Amino acid sequence: MYDAQTRRAIEVLDGQLPRDAVTEIWESALRAAWDARPVWFHGDVAPGNLLVRDGALAAVIDFGTCGVGDPACDVVIAWTLLSGASREAFRARLGVDAGTWAPGRGWALWKALISYAGAPHRDSAASAEAKRVIDEILTEYAQAQV
Repeated sequence: MYDAQTRRAIEVLDGQLPRDAVTEIWESALRAAWDARPVWFHGDVAPGNLLVRDGALAAVIDFGTCGVGDPACDVVIAWTLLSGASREAFRARLGVDAGTWAPGRGWALWKALISYAGAPHRDSAASAEAKRVIDEILTEYAQAQV
Protein backbone atom coordinates (compact mmCIF):
# COMPACT_ATOMS: atom_id res chain seq x y z
CA MET A 1 0.00 0.00 0.00
CA TYR A 2 2.84 2.43 0.80
CA ASP A 3 5.38 1.24 -1.77
CA ALA A 4 5.12 4.19 -4.18
CA GLN A 5 5.14 6.71 -1.33
CA THR A 6 8.19 5.08 0.23
CA ARG A 7 10.10 4.93 -3.04
CA ARG A 8 9.35 8.62 -3.68
CA ALA A 9 10.76 9.47 -0.26
CA ILE A 10 13.90 7.44 -1.05
CA GLU A 11 14.27 9.45 -4.27
CA VAL A 12 13.82 12.77 -2.43
CA LEU A 13 16.44 11.74 0.12
CA ASP A 14 18.95 10.44 -2.44
CA GLY A 15 22.42 11.44 -1.30
CA GLN A 16 21.27 12.03 2.29
CA LEU A 17 20.82 8.38 3.22
CA PRO A 18 22.45 5.13 2.07
CA ARG A 19 19.99 4.53 -0.76
CA ASP A 20 20.94 0.91 -1.43
CA ALA A 21 20.63 -0.11 2.22
CA VAL A 22 17.32 1.72 2.71
CA THR A 23 15.92 0.17 -0.47
CA GLU A 24 17.09 -3.30 0.59
CA ILE A 25 15.37 -2.92 3.97
CA TRP A 26 12.16 -1.76 2.29
CA GLU A 27 12.20 -4.60 -0.22
CA SER A 28 12.88 -7.18 2.51
CA ALA A 29 9.77 -5.90 4.29
CA LEU A 30 7.73 -6.29 1.11
CA ARG A 31 9.01 -9.86 0.57
CA ALA A 32 8.29 -11.04 4.09
CA ALA A 33 5.26 -13.25 4.47
CA TRP A 34 3.17 -13.46 7.61
CA ASP A 35 1.09 -16.60 7.41
CA ALA A 36 -0.32 -17.09 10.89
CA ARG A 37 -3.89 -16.71 12.09
CA PRO A 38 -5.12 -13.11 12.17
CA VAL A 39 -4.74 -11.45 15.56
CA TRP A 40 -5.99 -8.24 17.12
CA PHE A 41 -3.66 -5.31 16.53
CA HIS A 42 -3.72 -1.77 17.89
CA GLY A 43 -2.50 -0.10 14.70
CA ASP A 44 -0.90 2.97 16.28
CA VAL A 45 1.39 1.95 19.10
CA ALA A 46 3.25 5.24 19.47
CA PRO A 47 4.70 7.05 22.49
CA GLY A 48 1.68 9.39 22.62
CA ASN A 49 -0.63 6.39 22.97
CA LEU A 50 1.25 4.77 25.84
CA LEU A 51 0.56 5.84 29.42
CA VAL A 52 3.26 5.27 31.98
CA ARG A 53 2.88 5.31 35.76
CA ASP A 54 5.85 4.98 38.10
CA GLY A 55 8.12 4.00 35.20
CA ALA A 56 5.93 1.13 34.00
CA LEU A 57 3.42 0.84 31.18
CA ALA A 58 -0.02 1.45 32.69
CA ALA A 59 -2.26 1.65 29.61
CA VAL A 60 -2.45 1.80 25.84
CA ILE A 61 -5.00 4.28 24.47
CA ASP A 62 -6.45 5.41 21.13
CA PHE A 63 -7.85 2.31 19.47
CA GLY A 64 -9.14 4.17 16.41
CA THR A 65 -7.05 2.08 14.01
CA CYS A 66 -7.34 -1.33 15.65
CA GLY A 67 -8.29 -4.35 13.63
CA VAL A 68 -7.69 -8.02 13.03
CA GLY A 69 -4.88 -9.27 10.80
CA ASP A 70 -1.12 -8.98 10.58
CA PRO A 71 0.35 -7.47 13.79
CA ALA A 72 3.51 -6.08 12.12
CA CYS A 73 2.26 -2.50 12.47
CA ASP A 74 2.41 -2.87 16.25
CA VAL A 75 6.08 -3.90 16.16
CA VAL A 76 7.09 -0.41 14.98
CA ILE A 77 7.93 0.69 18.52
CA ALA A 78 10.96 -1.61 18.38
CA TRP A 79 12.65 1.17 16.36
CA THR A 80 10.72 4.28 17.39
CA LEU A 81 10.81 3.77 21.14
CA LEU A 82 13.43 1.10 21.86
CA SER A 83 17.06 0.48 21.01
CA GLY A 84 19.81 -2.07 21.52
CA ALA A 85 19.15 -4.50 24.36
CA SER A 86 15.62 -3.22 25.00
CA ARG A 87 14.71 -3.90 21.35
CA GLU A 88 16.17 -7.40 21.58
CA ALA A 89 14.23 -8.07 24.81
CA PHE A 90 11.03 -6.78 23.19
CA ARG A 91 11.45 -9.10 20.21
CA ALA A 92 12.31 -12.08 22.39
CA ARG A 93 9.34 -11.47 24.68
CA LEU A 94 6.93 -11.14 21.76
CA GLY A 95 8.42 -14.17 20.06
CA VAL A 96 7.89 -12.64 16.63
CA ASP A 97 9.25 -14.38 13.56
CA ALA A 98 10.92 -12.82 10.53
CA GLY A 99 7.55 -12.63 8.79
CA THR A 100 6.41 -10.13 11.41
CA TRP A 101 9.73 -8.45 12.26
CA ALA A 102 10.74 -7.42 8.71
CA PRO A 103 7.36 -5.84 7.88
CA GLY A 104 7.39 -4.11 11.29
CA ARG A 105 10.77 -2.67 10.36
CA GLY A 106 9.25 -1.65 7.03
CA TRP A 107 6.36 0.16 8.72
CA ALA A 108 8.84 2.09 10.87
CA LEU A 109 10.99 2.87 7.82
CA TRP A 110 8.01 4.06 5.75
CA LYS A 111 6.84 6.51 8.42
CA ALA A 112 10.33 7.82 9.17
CA LEU A 113 11.18 8.26 5.48
CA ILE A 114 8.03 10.16 4.59
CA SER A 115 8.41 12.33 7.70
CA TYR A 116 12.05 13.09 6.95
CA ALA A 117 11.52 13.66 3.23
CA GLY A 118 8.51 15.89 3.90
CA ALA A 119 10.20 18.05 6.52
CA PRO A 120 10.64 21.54 5.08
CA HIS A 121 13.66 22.08 7.33
CA ARG A 122 15.76 19.08 8.15
CA ASP A 123 16.87 20.76 11.40
CA SER A 124 13.47 20.53 13.15
CA ALA A 125 12.80 18.26 16.11
CA ALA A 126 10.43 16.13 14.02
CA SER A 127 13.05 15.79 11.31
CA ALA A 128 15.71 14.85 13.85
CA GLU A 129 13.42 12.19 15.31
CA ALA A 130 12.67 10.74 11.87
CA LYS A 131 16.40 10.62 11.09
CA ARG A 132 17.09 8.94 14.45
CA VAL A 133 14.54 6.22 13.64
CA ILE A 134 16.06 5.70 10.19
CA ASP A 135 19.49 5.35 11.81
CA GLU A 136 18.10 2.83 14.34
CA ILE A 137 16.61 0.80 11.50
CA LEU A 138 19.83 0.86 9.47
CA THR A 139 21.92 -0.17 12.48
CA GLU A 140 19.61 -2.99 13.58
CA TYR A 141 19.29 -4.32 10.04
CA ALA A 142 23.06 -4.30 9.51
CA GLN A 143 23.61 -6.15 12.79
CA ALA A 144 20.98 -8.73 11.83
CA GLN A 145 22.87 -9.48 8.60
CA VAL A 146 26.09 -10.36 10.43
